[in-house]
Amino acid sequence: MEEANKGPVKHILLAKFKDGVSPEKIEELIKGYANLVNLIEPMKAFHWGEDVSIENLHQGYTHIFESTFESKEAVAEYVAHPVHVEFATMFLGSLDKVLVIDYKPTSVSL
Repeated sequence: MEEANKGPVKHILLAKFKDGVSPEKIEELIKGYANLVNLIEPMKAFHWGEDVSIENLHQGYTHIFESTFESKEAVAEYVAHPVHVEFATMFLGSLDKVLVIDYKPTSVSL
């Protein structure tokens, strides 16, 4: 395995929900997203939050979702997993905007 493929990968999703999506529906979707960690083995951790920045640079994105995986291959397994595919179809249908980035956390040597 190449050194670049070793170690954890963070899967970041920025979301802007459609105007008509109720707070109750958003809460239901967040709970469904969080539950994926219990249903899809390669998904090791899940965190989420709402934008609280004072800089007003969010470009309309209101929520962030962060999932942790052991490797890029684990992310690929998660993306293709039938439970994820089913959830993603429902989740994405409630979004006005979405941005997804996968990255490997890297420390800076000083």
